[in-house]
Amino acid sequence: NALNTSNWEMHFTTEPMTTIITLALMMKMAAAPFHFWLPEVSQGTTTMTTLMILTWQKIAPLTILLNTNNKINTSLILSCATLSIILGGLGGLNQTQLRKLMAFSSIAHTGWILATLKMAPNISLLTFVIYIMTTTPIFLTMNTTTSTTMKDIGTAWPSSPALMLLLSTTILSMGGLPPMTGFMPKWLILNKMISTNMTIEATLMALTSLLSLYVYMRLMY
Repeated sequence: NALNTSNWEMHFTTEPMTTIITLALMMKMAAAPFHFWLPEVSQGTTTMTTLMILTWQKIAPLTILLNTNNKINTSLILSCATLSIILGGLGGLNQTQLRKLMAFSSIAHTGWILATLKMAPNISLLTFVIYIMTTTPIFLTMNTTTSTTMKDIGTAWPSSPALMLLLSTTILSMGGLPPMTGFMPKWLILNKMISTNMTIEATLMALTSLLSLYVYMRLMY
């Protein structure tokens, strides 16, 4: 149907088939519980290749999900979203390798993107765009300073203070601290979820995001 009408639509009438396709797209986006491949792959490649995997690779599956969101099971998407935020935050706590740490950060952000995919796809798209805008400078800085571990970030301050200051600001934005850009999509997502009687899920996501914020703060100090 995409070839004929330029629209992606799921014509499967059976719930299992739609669920299988959705789960396959979740695996492509590295959403929990199908995220296990991403940290290891990210660690085994170069910095710029990891950037492509964490950003560009998500465009195609997200586009399909955005165009077929009316067919997606709400409980399935919310479960994957919440689990991604939790495991993304927990997974990054004991990491010292930057690429692997950013992979867990990507998993957590994927959860935020998926959270409103069914009820407010425009917010999900905005979240994804801001995620790319904040992730790209971090990886470009890592590539410029040839940093691969958290220790390398600390030793790069004397040689590139301006670049490190930019990195710190971008990291705060990824953490969702106001008035940084990264705060806006998270506030919109939580506001939308609360307005649709998903207060418990919104509270869990907000509390779990503190784990990711702690990870980002470790990068700065």
